[in-house]
Amino acid sequence: MNALPVPTLRTGHPEDIEVLLDFWRRAETSPSSTESAEDVRGLLERDPEALIVAELDGEVVGTLIAGWDGWRATFYRLAVAIDHRRHGLATTLVRAGEERFRALGAKRLNAIAESHKPGAMAFWASAGYELQTSRSRFVKNLK
Repeated sequence: MNALPVPTLRTGHPEDIEVLLDFWRRAETSPSSTESAEDVRGLLERDPEALIVAELDGEVVGTLIAGWDGWRATFYRLAVAIDHRRHGLATTLVRAGEERFRALGAKRLNAIAESHKPGAMAFWASAGYELQTSRSRFVKNLK
């Protein structure tokens, strides 16, 4: 397998929002109730460095939301373009997020993964994250 060129990582910006929403659909991430332009704009207003974007030749090929509320650090929306998978980009994004959290003083990281996708579950395990079976996550949409 030939190595792909290495994407550059940067912080996401409000002008990226529509491109990111389209990218998430193309990267086959599951839809979410917080996946509107307004929601992403709110994230960036609250934490301008929370969105890490991997870009190659001006095209988005990966994303990770590294959300920090001052108490908990959580990864959301790890997505890699289908033709860039299995080349280390997801790991690169996660390591960049971990560095961000380390610099902010986080002590524990949470990663929200799509449990119905075996590849996603295997990735997080291979990245050193433990599946916590002793806890359940409850969710309620307010919209």
